[in-house]
Amino acid sequence: MVSVKNTALFAAVFGLILLTGFTSGWNSALLILNMGLISAIMAIGVNLQWGFAGLFNIGVMGFLALGGLAAVLVSEPVTPGAWSAGGFQVIAALLMGFATIALTIFVRGKTTGRVRTIVTPLLLIVGFFIYRAIFDPAVARIEAIDPAVSGNIGGLNLPILFAWPVGGVFAAAAAWVIGKTALGLRSDYLAIATLGISEIVIAVMKNEDWLARGVKNVIGIERPVPSEIELQESAQFVERAASLNIDPVTASTLYVKLSYSVLFVIVLLLIFLAAELALKSPWGRMMRAIRDNETAARAMGKDVTARHLQIFVLGSAICGVAGAMMVTLDGQLTPSSYQPLRFTFLIWVMVIVGGSGNNYGSVLGGFLIWFLWVQVEPYGAALMGFITDPMPDAWWIKERLLASVAHMRLLTMGLILLLVLRFFPRGLIPEK
Repeated sequence: MVSVKNTALFAAVFGLILLTGFTSGWNSALLILNMGLISAIMAIGVNLQWGFAGLFNIGVMGFLALGGLAAVLVSEPVTPGAWSAGGFQVIAALLMGFATIALTIFVRGKTTGRVRTIVTPLLLIVGFFIYRAIFDPAVARIEAIDPAVSGNIGGLNLPILFAWPVGGVFAAAAAWVIGKTALGLRSDYLAIATLGISEIVIAVMKNEDWLARGVKNVIGIERPVPSEIELQESAQFVERAASLNIDPVTASTLYVKLSYSVLFVIVLLLIFLAAELALKSPWGRMMRAIRDNETAARAMGKDVTARHLQIFVLGSAICGVAGAMMVTLDGQLTPSSYQPLRFTFLIWVMVIVGGSGNNYGSVLGGFLIWFLWVQVEPYGAALMGFITDPMPDAWWIKERLLASVAHMRLLTMGLILLLVLRFFPRGLIPEK
């Protein structure tokens, strides 16, 4: 019975996407499908942390942004003259900063009392000024290189697909640092810490132009699939489109989006299968035991903090992969677009509505919530237009109703969350 219900839920969601194809065009439907696939991967990453281990991470957008940064640093060509102008000096400055922190930690471990109180701030202050003396001139020289077009250090000029696992590594490394310092905190403090650190990540990406152009954005990021122009210039492709009675321009956009869909489905299946195997393994049972009763798990000799760190890193790595995939699909990195509402709250809604602790629920929630997030506004505009059509143009109620269309997304998300929590408190596909 449960299997029939789950199948019906998935069929209903994909039926909505198909309906969009028939009513709004297949380009719109495929765009929703592709972002739904990426959203499902994000939801699986958050579900690992919350559904398996009970870790309340609301800094998801920071890990997604690190994945997007990986796409730039891996796939973009090297900016001519950037490394000789200051690239190696920047690396030296960053190593100097890490060395200062490591030395401070070492000295604090070897000293006590008054000596520790004096030496710790002294080391940090001296190290900071040395770091800035090396770092600032190098950054100024890099950002002065053709700032209208580049002004950043560039990347490794590798295929964009390499950026997807690298994005996972970036996010995992950041998660390890955060976990080592914050996982000992209570759940509400952990949430505050992860949100604050994610905001720091976004602030760095916005202000450090030498890294990825900051708010000037990076556009035209390499694609793993052919471009529409290349397809339209291919006589073979044009001939094949004509044989199917499809306009070459429309055919090229559909082909590109379908190519992305194939790549994203492969990644989703791999991550989903790995998460399912982990859930059903002794490791997965241990994680849920820790989630349900940490005291009992500690009494059985389990290292709770180490296991929390392990799953926090894994979930964040999945979010980093999704972040790199999203920038690949968009073809640009826009640091200012990373907002908590879109890249943290919405993903949590996907997990809660789908059913935390169940990977099928996370996938369902990813597709359903993303579809509603995209389609609610045009549907709301049509609904309000229908309601207000008989009303006089100057009536204030009509103006209010039409102005409310811009808020339909937020209203719908809140309403869905309330309804699900009321009637399906464990989600549409709850944990077994």
